[in-house]
Amino acid sequence: MGTLVLIRHGQSQWNLENRFTGWVDIPLTDSGRMEARRGAEIIKHLKFDCAFTSALKRAEETLRIVLETTRQTHLPIERDPALNERHYGALQGLNKAELAKKFGEQQVHIWRRSYDVAPPKDKTEWNLDGKSESLKDTAARTLPYFKKRILPLVESGKNVLVVAHGNSLRSIIMDLDRMTKEQVLQLNIATGAPILYEIDSTGRVLKKIVTELPS
Repeated sequence: MGTLVLIRHGQSQWNLENRFTGWVDIPLTDSGRMEARRGAEIIKHLKFDCAFTSALKRAEETLRIVLETTRQTHLPIERDPALNERHYGALQGLNKAELAKKFGEQQVHIWRRSYDVAPPKDKTEWNLDGKSESLKDTAARTLPYFKKRILPLVESGKNVLVVAHGNSLRSIIMDLDRMTKEQVLQLNIATGAPILYEIDSTGRVLKKIVTELPS
């Protein structure tokens, strides 16, 4: 049996400003760094064999803080954009409340939370390549990587730490918990708070623990 720990990065500057972030490389706030340290305290009893993170600095910084706090800075780390946040297309950099005033709360909710509807792809200052992803698209890149690179390690009995983003982690949890596309849309993942899975050699989830950061 192995242990998989999933952590969403701490609060970023654009989380604080209520902006769509996506693939824009925004750093943590001081509060986000504190969340990472508080989350690390919850799992300091675990000894990890390896760690994975996205290619975005807010996840990398969270992982660094977690490993420093748990005194495991020696761990091998694999970084891959397959674990990156969902790409929000032309919405990246824009304030969610201001968009709701302009387009209506229902439309913004669809862009944020629908399973297979991607945001607009228009090129902007923060979306020069014209890319955009739905949650379904995010899962299509995150899950193959998870099943090839991460899950086999856990199945072999290793303890594995993954620090990533709301939607890449939502994709992984959807698969582990056998959630429907309707159920996953209601899933909220707190920043900095570890989610622990105990998984057997066949990939079966034996136990799940969702933690909360101490106040």
